[in-house]
Amino acid sequence: MLLIRPLQESDLEDLYAMAQKAGKGLTTLPADRDLLQRKINLARETFNQRCAPEAALYLFALEDTETGKAVGISGIQARVGLDEVFYNYRLSVTVNASKELGVHVRTPTLHLTNDMTDTSEICSLLLSDDYQGGGNGLLLSRCRFMYMDEFRKHFSEKVFAEMRGVSDEQGLSPLWDALGSKFFDMEFMEADMLSGLGNKAFIAELMPKFPIYLPMLPDSARAVIGRVHSNTAPALKMLQAEGFNFNGLVDIFDGGPVVEAFVHTIRTVRDSRNRHAMVTRKAVNLDVPAAERVMVSNRSFRNFRVTTVPASCVGTDTVSLPPDVAEALQIETGDPVRLAPLKDRAKTAVKAAGRNS
Repeated sequence: MLLIRPLQESDLEDLYAMAQKAGKGLTTLPADRDLLQRKINLARETFNQRCAPEAALYLFALEDTETGKAVGISGIQARVGLDEVFYNYRLSVTVNASKELGVHVRTPTLHLTNDMTDTSEICSLLLSDDYQGGGNGLLLSRCRFMYMDEFRKHFSEKVFAEMRGVSDEQGLSPLWDALGSKFFDMEFMEADMLSGLGNKAFIAELMPKFPIYLPMLPDSARAVIGRVHSNTAPALKMLQAEGFNFNGLVDIFDGGPVVEAFVHTIRTVRDSRNRHAMVTRKAVNLDVPAAERVMVSNRSFRNFRVTTVPASCVGTDTVSLPPDVAEALQIETGDPVRLAPLKDRAKTAVKAAGRNS
């Protein structure tokens, strides 16, 4: 069984191994044990409600219950830009015109902005190569929206994701080479890493405050603005299916796009339903295609759990769960649960009898 649960102290080595294999560019999860330990500590403080709500970091692990290993991670940053300034470039157009000369020129421009301040961010999505496919990435990504739906007061009405931009195998970014490197005396990976660690003061001190006119940049740099790294394309596709759209902002270092959605419009949130658990001894075949499965979560803030069951288990008021699934979710017969389709084809079962929220 694959189970979503809060990240734990014992996940450090599994998380470090995944970060090592992820390579360069995943700056929120670098292969640094000390940093990963600090993130785990903050996540534990968050779920135990021992930190300020706006500083909370919710990190979820995907556990293979057969091996006990964490094989994936995803997260939610409760708010950005409150302790350290959060920067993006906004793609805009500057118009210069002269009636006398009959000239009207529109120039694409980048403006430094802090527009996402005080907004919730989904982040840190990473899945082990051995577990790619089969709907595992969907579960890892969409479990976050079930949590946000359950505990909306802890998050902003709008949520965004900053997607990894284009870079080569050596971690070199065309946009950085053309722009950032002219103002920062450091390599792209070092600057991006510092930013990912929250050390953003150097950006305010060194980054130009004036608009950047794109025609002044080489073609190689302009071509990657708003585009994602090939490894990030599946994650972007998942978010687009949830209703996320490009909002005109890009990362200041690699030009990766920022996508956003209002929580109440996210597909998983719109399609989620509340039911009560019914633990059954009746045999249930859990090995069904992703399109025939639904996600089921307990409704615990501190011990949030999510797994999938066949859509055939969903009834009008209840969802039938085998004992091992109920135990993994830490629930008993009669406990409230939340359901959401893993893929579109499972939507019919979840919507069968209305929302019941």
